[in-house]
Amino acid sequence: MTKAISELDDEAVRSMSVGAVFTDYVGKISSLDFHRKEDLLITASEDDSIRLYDISSATLLKTTYHKKHGADHVCFTHHPSSILCSSRYNIDATSESLRYLSMYDNRCLRYFKGHKERIVSLCMSPINDSFMSGSLDHSVRIWDLRVNACQSPGYSAITW
Repeated sequence: MTKAISELDDEAVRSMSVGAVFTDYVGKISSLDFHRKEDLLITASEDDSIRLYDISSATLLKTTYHKKHGADHVCFTHHPSSILCSSRYNIDATSESLRYLSMYDNRCLRYFKGHKERIVSLCMSPINDSFMSGSLDHSVRIWDLRVNACQSPGYSAITW
C-alpha cells in the first residue's frame, strides 16, 4: 500500500537522510520556512540576519541584516523574493513588530503595528494575501499584505 505524500510518521522520518548541509552560519537559527512552490529556504538567526538558500543546489543566495528591529520569525509570502519578518527588539503597541520585506533589493515594503509583545508564530494563507500572527501578548491577528492595519483585532482565543 502506498502512503499519501502528506503522511509523516516515525517510519517515514527514519527513512530520511541528509540532503544538504549549509555551513555558512554556525549560530542559532530562530525560525525557518520553505517556499510553497520554489526550492527556497529562508532562515532568521540570532545575529539579526535573514538568509535565503536555494535548496536544490545547496547554495546561499543572499544574506541581509536587520539590526534596528532584529529578525525573529520569518515566513515566505507567495512571491519567492518577498517575506514576512517579526521584530526581535523594541516591541510595543506602537512599534513596527512585523515587516513585509523584499529580499530582492533588501527593502521594507510595509510595516505592520499592533502586537504589544514578541511574535512567536507567523503563517501565510495559501489562497490569498492574508496572514496570521500569534504573540506573547496573548493575541492572534489577521493581516493583509496590501493594508497596513490589522484586519481582525487581536483575540486571546481563535474563534473563527
